[in-house]
Amino acid sequence: MSGAVDLAPLKERASAPPPPPPSADGAPGGIAPIVDVTEATFEAEVLQRSSQVPVIVDLWATWCEPCKQLSPVLEKLATEAAGRWVLAKVDVDANPRIAQAFGVQSVPTVVAVAAGQPLADFQGVQPESALRQWLDAIAQAVDGKLSGPPTTGEPTEQPADPRFVAAEQALEQGDFDGAEAAYNLILNSEPGNTEAKSALRQVKFLARAQNIPADAIARADAAPPDLDAQLAAADAELFAQNPEAAFERIIAFVRRSAGDDRTAARTRLLELFELFDQAEPFVVAARRKLASALY
Repeated sequence: MSGAVDLAPLKERASAPPPPPPSADGAPGGIAPIVDVTEATFEAEVLQRSSQVPVIVDLWATWCEPCKQLSPVLEKLATEAAGRWVLAKVDVDANPRIAQAFGVQSVPTVVAVAAGQPLADFQGVQPESALRQWLDAIAQAVDGKLSGPPTTGEPTEQPADPRFVAAEQALEQGDFDGAEAAYNLILNSEPGNTEAKSALRQVKFLARAQNIPADAIARADAAPPDLDAQLAAADAELFAQNPEAAFERIIAFVRRSAGDDRTAARTRLLELFELFDQAEPFVVAARRKLASALY
C-alpha cells in the first residue's frame, strides 16, 4: 500500500466483542463469508479475524454508484470462497474512523488485511476476472502464514498430563531432584517430548543456580583461567537476567583456553543457549561469536 496505514486507533481489545457465532453453512470452521463491520466490531471482525484468514475490507457508501456495481461481485466471490477469506463491508459514512485509518480518498476502496496489517488495495470498479486474479495473489501471499479457520464447536480443554503436574508440583516445592526425576521419567518413555526436554533444562539450571556463591562474578574476574569460576559467574549473570554477559564470559574463556577446559566451556554454553528461543537475536549473535572463537 502507498503510505503508512496505522490501524492502532481502531484496536480496542479490552472492549471488543469476539467474532460472532457461525452464520454461514459450508464455511470452514463456520466463518461467515460476509460481515458488516462497524467501528465497534472492527477489532474482532477485521484485525483478529485476519490472523486466521485474509479479510477483504470493502469500503463503500450508500450514495456511491460504482459501489453498487462492485459490491455484488465481491459478495458473490466471498460466498464461493466459503470462509477461505472474509468480506468485511464498511459504510464509510457511518464509520469515518475506519475510512480515516485506511486513508480512503474515494469509494469504492478495497483493502486486503492479513495478520492485522494491510497487504494490498485498489480503488474503483474492477471486472470479475481481475478480482479473481487479485484474490488469488492475496491467497498466495499469505499461504502458510495464517492460523486458518477455527474448528467448529467450542474448544475442549485437554486434561493436564499428570506426569507434568507431578514435576511442576515438585518444582513449586523446591524439590529440584524430584522435578528432574519426573521429567526424566517422561523422556524415558517419550525421548522426543520437546516440552519435557525444555523443562528439564530449566530445572537443571535452577538447581545449579541455588548454589551460586554471592561473590561468583568477583571470583571469576579475579581468576580468568579458572573454568569452574567462569561457569559459576556465567550462571550468576544468567540468573540475574543478563544472558549477553553470561554468553560473552564463556566465549572469552573459549578463546583463551584449550583442551578439555575449552570443550567443557563450549558444552556449557550450548546448554545455556537451549534455555532460550533459538531465534532470539542475542542467541544468534552469541552462536556466531562462538563459531569465530572456535575456528
